[in-house]
Amino acid sequence: MSTSRRFVVVAGALSLAGCMVGPDYRKPPPATPPTPEFKETSDSMFRPALPRDTIDRGPWWNVYGDPELDRLMAQVEVSNQTLKQNEAAYRQAVALIRQTQSQLFPTIGYTGNVLQRSSGGGVSSTGTSGGSVGNSQGQFSVGGSLSWEIDLWGRIRRTIESDAAAAQASAGDLAAARLSIQSSLATNYFSLRVSDRRRRLFEESVAAYARSLQIVQNQVDAGTASRLDLVQAQTILQQTRAQLVVEGVNRAQFEHAIAALIGKAPAEVSIAPAPLPATVPTIDAGIPSALLERRPDIAAAERQMASANAQVGVAVAAYYPDITLGASINFASTVLGTLFTMGSAVWSIGPALAGTAIDGGARGAQVEGARANYDRTVALYRQTVLTAFQQVEDGLVQQRLIEQQEKVQEAAVAAAREAERLSLNQYRAGTVPYTTVIQTQTAALSAEQSLINVRLNRFTASSTLVTALGGGWKVQDLPIPAATPSSDPAPAPAPPRRRWWPF
Repeated sequence: MSTSRRFVVVAGALSLAGCMVGPDYRKPPPATPPTPEFKETSDSMFRPALPRDTIDRGPWWNVYGDPELDRLMAQVEVSNQTLKQNEAAYRQAVALIRQTQSQLFPTIGYTGNVLQRSSGGGVSSTGTSGGSVGNSQGQFSVGGSLSWEIDLWGRIRRTIESDAAAAQASAGDLAAARLSIQSSLATNYFSLRVSDRRRRLFEESVAAYARSLQIVQNQVDAGTASRLDLVQAQTILQQTRAQLVVEGVNRAQFEHAIAALIGKAPAEVSIAPAPLPATVPTIDAGIPSALLERRPDIAAAERQMASANAQVGVAVAAYYPDITLGASINFASTVLGTLFTMGSAVWSIGPALAGTAIDGGARGAQVEGARANYDRTVALYRQTVLTAFQQVEDGLVQQRLIEQQEKVQEAAVAAAREAERLSLNQYRAGTVPYTTVIQTQTAALSAEQSLINVRLNRFTASSTLVTALGGGWKVQDLPIPAATPSSDPAPAPAPPRRRWWPF
C-alpha cells in the first residue's frame, strides 16, 4: 500500500509539472503599427478643445446632459434581451472552464448490489429464479473505482488555457454588444427628439400657411387676387398638414424601437416630447495606440487568437500516449456483517497507457487545421483593428465637417426666411405673383428641414465616435478566469518549459 501511495504522489506531481506541448502564445502585432496621431487630428486640422472634450466616458451618454436619455440607458442593462443572451453565453463559457478543470482531478465511482442465489442456479434481485423454489443465499457487494488521467503532455492544461481565453473573448463580445445596444438607443433617441423638432416645425408652418391663406382670401374677396392664388395657398397648407401626420408615424416608430432596446413592449413606453440637448459635445480621440486598449471587439478578437493558439497545443498532444492511473476495490460477501473485512476485498491499482500508432494522417491534419484556425483568428484580429481605425477616422471627419455644415445651413435658413418674409410683403403690395410666395415658403421649409437633419447628423456622429472609441470600456475590464483551480486571479509568469514536438 505504501508503494501505491508513492505512485499516486508521483503521478500527481507529473500531472502538475509535466511538459505542455505546442506553442506558447505571443500576441502578434496589428497589420500596420498605429501612427502617432489620427489623420483627422493632424496639426493642419487642429481645433481648440471644448470643455467637455475630455470628460470621463464611463457612462458615456452623460456628455449630452439629458436626464431622459440617462433613464433609458439604465434600463438596457436590466431588461435588454440581446444583452441577456450574450451574458448567458459568457456564463456558459466560464462553466466550460470549470468543466475542463475537473479533468485534472481523479474521477471516483462507486457500485453496490444485493443478489439472491437460488438452489436452481438462477440469480434474481427479488429472490426467485424461473419460478423454482429452493434454498437461496444472499450475496452483498460494494465497490469503488478511481480513474485519473495524468496530464503529462499538457493536453488538459492547454484546453483550460483555450477555454479561459474563449471566456474572456465572450466577455469582450458581451461588452461590445452592450456598447452597440447603447449606441443604437442613443441614435433612436436623438432621432425621436429630431422628430419632435420636425413636428414643431410643421405645426409652425401650418399656422404660418394658414395666415397666408387668410391673406390670399382677403385679397380674393377684395378682387385683387385670383382664385388660382387661393388654391395654391390651400395646396401648400394641406401638403404641410400631411407631412405633420407622416411625422407622427415616424416618431411612433422611433419610440417603439426604443421600447425594444430597453426590453419592454411598445405599449409600456411613452416618451413625452422634449427638445434636443442644447449643445453637441465634441469628442477627443486621443492617440491611435490607445484605441487597442479601448475597444471590446478588439479585445475579444485578441482573446480568440489566444484560444486558437492553445488549441494547437491540444492537437499536438494527440501524438503522445494518454497515461491513466486506475484503481478499484470491491467487497463481496454472503454475510452483511463481514462485507467490509479485508478477507472480502479485491483491489487493484496501476497505470494504463493508450495511444495511436497509425491513423492515416488524422493527427497531422488536426494540427494543420488548428494552425490554420489560428492564422484565421490573426487575420480577424488585424482586420478588426483596421476597421476600428477606419470608424474612428470616419467619426472624426464627420464631427469636424458636419459642424461646419451646420453653420452654413443656419445661414441658408436665415436667408430663406428673409426671402419668405419679403415675398409675402411684396405680394401684399401687388408687386409679385403668389407663385413667388409659394416658392419662398417651400424653400424656407426645406432649408429648416435640412438644418434639423444636419443637427441629427451631428448628434449621431458624436455618439458613433464615442462608440468607435470603445465608450468608457478598457481592456482591464476583461475578467481573468483562473487557468487552474489553484491559480491566483493574477498568477505570476510561469518559468519557461521545454516543448516537445513529434517532428
